[in-house]
Amino acid sequence: MGSIVVKIQGAGEKQVETGSTAFEAIQAISPKLQKFAVAIEHDGQLMDLGVKLTGDTQFRVLTTRDPEGMAVFWHSSSHVMAQAVQALYPDAKLAIGPSIENGFYYDFLLDTPIAVDDLSRIEEKMQEIVAQSQAFSRKEISNSEALKLFSDRKEHFKVELIKELSEDSISIYENGTFVDLCRGPHLPSSGYVNYFKLLSVAGSYWRGDERNAVLQRIYGISFPKKSQLDAYLTQLEEAKKRDHRKLGKELDLFSFQAEGPGFPFWHPNGVILYNEVQQYMQETLDKHDYKGIKTPIILNEALWHLSGHWDNYKENMYFTSIDKQPYAVKPMNCPGGLLVYKNAMHSYRELPIKLSEMGLVHRHEKSGVLHGLFRVRMFTQDDAHVYCTPDQLEDEIVKIIDLISEVYHAFGFENIMIELSTRPVKSIGSAEMWNRAETALQHALENKKISFQVNEGEGAFYGPKIDYHVKDSLNRQWQCGTIQVDFSMPERFELEYIGPDGEKHRPVMIHRAILGSVERFIGILIEHYGGALPIWLAPIQTIVLPISEKHHSEASVIYRKMKACGIRCHLDDRNEKVGYKIREAETQKIPYMCIIGDREITEKSVSVRKRREGDLGSMILEDFIERVQGEIQRRDCH
Repeated sequence: MGSIVVKIQGAGEKQVETGSTAFEAIQAISPKLQKFAVAIEHDGQLMDLGVKLTGDTQFRVLTTRDPEGMAVFWHSSSHVMAQAVQALYPDAKLAIGPSIENGFYYDFLLDTPIAVDDLSRIEEKMQEIVAQSQAFSRKEISNSEALKLFSDRKEHFKVELIKELSEDSISIYENGTFVDLCRGPHLPSSGYVNYFKLLSVAGSYWRGDERNAVLQRIYGISFPKKSQLDAYLTQLEEAKKRDHRKLGKELDLFSFQAEGPGFPFWHPNGVILYNEVQQYMQETLDKHDYKGIKTPIILNEALWHLSGHWDNYKENMYFTSIDKQPYAVKPMNCPGGLLVYKNAMHSYRELPIKLSEMGLVHRHEKSGVLHGLFRVRMFTQDDAHVYCTPDQLEDEIVKIIDLISEVYHAFGFENIMIELSTRPVKSIGSAEMWNRAETALQHALENKKISFQVNEGEGAFYGPKIDYHVKDSLNRQWQCGTIQVDFSMPERFELEYIGPDGEKHRPVMIHRAILGSVERFIGILIEHYGGALPIWLAPIQTIVLPISEKHHSEASVIYRKMKACGIRCHLDDRNEKVGYKIREAETQKIPYMCIIGDREITEKSVSVRKRREGDLGSMILEDFIERVQGEIQRRDCH
């Protein structure tokens, strides 16, 4: 039969029989690696372990330690779940069932609504399928055969997808009685999906279009080890406790009302937090030589045609009419900032010009995607636009990188992931402009010795960008900051500066946001700290708790002294037991409690309790005030 040479990246090479599967080759070269293998990558293509090898080859083995391997694991899990659903609900029609960032889902068309209580029954059926260790079998069939197969099974969503495919050969996967249209790859068998949990049921639309059929989506998670599943579910429970919507209500920070869906209402405590975030940003931007501007919320429709937003973003915009002329509510601050720059002629000696704006924007989001402060229809962007010469571009990007690092550190985010996103299919500007912009961003990151991932084709329509993803205390990633180089907007708006040669030149424009959206960033902060915000951000920094009514007078004096020293203080002089007041202050996550009784009045002191640490003992009032002021001024994040 002959033999071939198979080389596995990082594991060695060996001669095996021609026609051996990748699984058999891995077993021959590294039995230990074979135990963890789920798929292979060959020439950039992911393949099943069952693929037959007919010539000398080399490949990389994927395990569940690799993101691509985990995606294969989750995709196969979605097939097991879909098989279980169809076994229990024979009339269920299949839509799509991909792996996602954390787990998997499958969409179904069902006459019978699936409730959360039904998930345990589906899990029991999945356990049966896993126990049978059904092989995932890939088959290549013709387009016409695929159409007949899925038409006979009355899977009209699959038929619709097949009709759009131009390939002559189409892959399907079978396990047991279940058949699905799928590119793969998949695990060798359903027996790999040992530990799983179905998490929730939600509504969705076929292809995400609200004009299409309403589907039922089941979300799930799975892992090869029970300890991994247990750890994930524990983290999920912790995330529920930290949900910013829940904490926003408990801490009286913000609310959403039926009269304005997607539009947050900020309460007094929330406004304090909001203002503290903005004040810190203003101080930091002043230090880095940014000048603040404020532009109108509503601008003439012609401006949005000029900027390109009309062609690329109008479905997310709100419109109105003024004096019988069409206007739009701004979804972004950039065009207004461009008009401010263009209002006067500039010299090269003025550049770089750094204009920042905490600008209120409105974007039309479908009601189904609204999610607390994370997805709203009205929010404030901490925008800035830097106008510079081409020679200054890379240096200015480096300065912005340093600024972003400084801000994230101040808010207690140390673990950052960075992506460089390149030109998308839908874009404006020449190839030369895009190449220059992408090169400048890449060089700036390399010069700062910052590791980054390239995200091909995910740039903004007007330029490439660096995106910042911060990791919170639960190790979840949140996309926040961005740096975007834009040669196109200055061209469209005919921006100019007078160069040293006395001639007019075109500046380069850098779009920059650090928080992204102030609202969303506050939501992230709330969840990162579980509502126990650092003292400089806490709406109430100290609370004074008199033990009984006879201590109210002195407690009031202490309260006023602290307020006079710039400390956000609250006096709880209700006729309740002090233990009850302490528990309530802990629930409100107030950093410091000052308890006032007979001894404290006699000694001119306060008995201090600190959040999480408990009793700190007695302190002279002036010493306590100095301590708190120091923590606030340093903007401590512990």
